[in-house]
Amino acid sequence: MPNNLKSTDQLPIGQVAERSGIPISAIHFYEREGLIFSTRSAGNHRQFSRDVLRRLAFIRASQRVGIPLTDIKEALDELPLKRTPKEADWGKVGKQWHKVLSAQIEYLERVRDDLFTCIGCGCLSFQRCQLVNPDDAMSIEGAGPRRLLPGTPRPDRT
Repeated sequence: MPNNLKSTDQLPIGQVAERSGIPISAIHFYEREGLIFSTRSAGNHRQFSRDVLRRLAFIRASQRVGIPLTDIKEALDELPLKRTPKEADWGKVGKQWHKVLSAQIEYLERVRDDLFTCIGCGCLSFQRCQLVNPDDAMSIEGAGPRRLLPGTPRPDRT
């Protein structure tokens, strides 16, 4: 335990789970993935510094907006001495992830808009497909959901 922490600054995993609202199994997972860290008590029980609650909140907030755990770990690894993210850190990460989230939103809007005409994998209706994709013109671009892949231009709907 670092010298500046008292034993009362350490929380057992059950308290961390209760206070964060995150299941113990998820806390174990985050620890295995290097997102959070614990020490061991004299009885070999996991103990977490109180600031783990802020790290867990950062992780959950990031996940809630669709950021993958690998990206969250990279952001946390950039913090000096594995410290807890502060407001300025969140602001910096927010700017980085804004582009990622904007691309995800654009993709989801495309899926939403195309949902009723074509799933993008050959269409749900061959009759309708003749209107949206006559003569299977998109097949020259390759297999898969061509209309829904990021960066794929959408055909004119005029």
